[in-house]
Amino acid sequence: MSNFFLFNSWFIPFYGLIGSILTLPWSLGIVRRTGPRPAAYLNLLMTVLALIHGAIAFSHIWQVQTQQLVYHWLTVADLDLTLTIELSPVSLGALEVITGISLLAQFYALGYMEKDWSLARFFGLIGFFEAALSGIALSDSLLLSYGLLEMLTFSTYLLVGFWYAQPLVVTAARDAFLTKRVGDILLLMGLVALSSYGAGLTFSQLETWTETSTLPPLTITLIGLSLIAGPTGKCAQFPLNLWLDEAMEGPNPAGIMRNSIVVSAGAYVLIKLQPVFSLSPIASSTLIVLGTVTALGASLMALAQIDIKRALSHSTSVFLGLVFIAVGLGHVDIAILLLFSHATAKALLFMSIGAIITSTSNQNITEMGGLWSKMPATTTAFVVGSAGLITLIPMGLFWTLQRWFNGSWAVPSWLLAVLMFVNFFNALNLTRVFRLVFLGTPQSKTRRTPEVAWPMAFPMVTLTLINLIVPVIPIRWNLWLSNVPPLMEHDLEFVRWGIPLLVFSGFLGCIIGSKMELRRAWARSTQLSLRFLQDLFAYDFYLDRIYQVTVVWVVATLSKITSWLDRYVIDGLVNLVSLAAILSGNTLKYNATGQSQFYILTIMIGVSLLLWSLVNGQWSTMTNYWSSLIN
Repeated sequence: MSNFFLFNSWFIPFYGLIGSILTLPWSLGIVRRTGPRPAAYLNLLMTVLALIHGAIAFSHIWQVQTQQLVYHWLTVADLDLTLTIELSPVSLGALEVITGISLLAQFYALGYMEKDWSLARFFGLIGFFEAALSGIALSDSLLLSYGLLEMLTFSTYLLVGFWYAQPLVVTAARDAFLTKRVGDILLLMGLVALSSYGAGLTFSQLETWTETSTLPPLTITLIGLSLIAGPTGKCAQFPLNLWLDEAMEGPNPAGIMRNSIVVSAGAYVLIKLQPVFSLSPIASSTLIVLGTVTALGASLMALAQIDIKRALSHSTSVFLGLVFIAVGLGHVDIAILLLFSHATAKALLFMSIGAIITSTSNQNITEMGGLWSKMPATTTAFVVGSAGLITLIPMGLFWTLQRWFNGSWAVPSWLLAVLMFVNFFNALNLTRVFRLVFLGTPQSKTRRTPEVAWPMAFPMVTLTLINLIVPVIPIRWNLWLSNVPPLMEHDLEFVRWGIPLLVFSGFLGCIIGSKMELRRAWARSTQLSLRFLQDLFAYDFYLDRIYQVTVVWVVATLSKITSWLDRYVIDGLVNLVSLAAILSGNTLKYNATGQSQFYILTIMIGVSLLLWSLVNGQWSTMTNYWSSLIN
């Protein structure tokens, strides 16, 4: 029976798709008498079935070797397009994380969106969301993964623009969609080029292909850079990082999934492509540079945010930046563990802030305070989620980083500096938010703030307990340790100091965050130097304005030039031909006298001119011929 569930795991993504289809009678308004909640229950039921099916398959996969299910989709001549499903502890484990967080987020949405008139449409989109994510977790096919990433981009656009009556929401959805499209186009080019050079169309073939690849350095570098572009947009990495901040305009239950497992989907594909990056030092270095710049920059951006959702969304880019660094260094084991520990902690954090937004109808942290005693479950969830994102014993991130510095990996010294910087400012930001929201005296909008109802409290408490259990996984779960760079003897002493320094940086951030002065009366400093830094961080280093004067200006200018050429050159030539036809027609109409003699005379003149041109041409040819003979 277990084999049946295991070898039919390919069906698990269809549970979410079926749930999405079942919501259509309610989301389209065909069924109105019952209200939209039955649609939510049907989608929840399908997610429960997916979770149970995946759990049975996951428990059985440890007893068998990694399996592949190959489906030939299109076979024409030498072209064989296959859709391959991989059944392994990693893929099924990722699938369980997706369905588990999706189930909790949907249950949470029952309370968060209880009064929303389009509840059925939201659950239909979440089911589509879940189907794409589940498919990416199981896919071993480059072609299938790309198609599922496109589904994910489309569903992200629909969920961010869920409240489409608000202009700001429409702008955020558009920016998120277009930003991801930039990376997706380059990713498709890289996948096509990769398959054309004999790499095959499955991720599992890449490692074997890289061992025998003879591609020139320039070619493999260009392919590697194009493959990086897609995950850069999906994971909100510099310079395609602004969309995630704007995507906070969507419903918070969708934000739970977006900031925990949706952004991880792009990183998951990036990890599978790591053998290709290992062939190009430039591609690996690009991954490291992008991850480092994003991790450092986004850590500073978060400090200046006063919107509670935006204050936490930037840390998503930070941790995905660390995943980029791990993949660039070839530490795929650590990259997987970073994704897992971040997903569970970030989902819990967004559940807690969703409870705060529901109770206070406010997102400005400078207008909050004193919620510790009023919302104990929410406070506990925020504390546990925050601890899971700081290197504190015994939370999940501590054991993940401890595994990174346990002596099995060649860890450069600059990486420790980056991790300490990120850990310090992450702790500082979370402590700042905690003090403004939960400590101090209640403000006008938080004086009468009850704890959330059980549909929101139950998944929040459940995920709190899960986060307390998560540290066991980095300790006991061995993923894969192939291609581990060797560690030199002189690096051992440096590595031993890694974890103590990281723990110290986290405690230091918490201490400074608890002692620094927080002014609620005004959100913007009156000191010129401090205000300059605050504006620089709050406006994301003015990246949007830089885009306006560079990329947007170039596109707008080219569009104006193209419009001018089309209007005055292309249309001008067409109009000139048509005008000439009109004028010649108006001239010739006066020759239509109706007299046959005139028509015969016109024909004779035309024939005479034609014969004259032919005779003249022949005469010139004969003259040239005789002249050549005489000479």
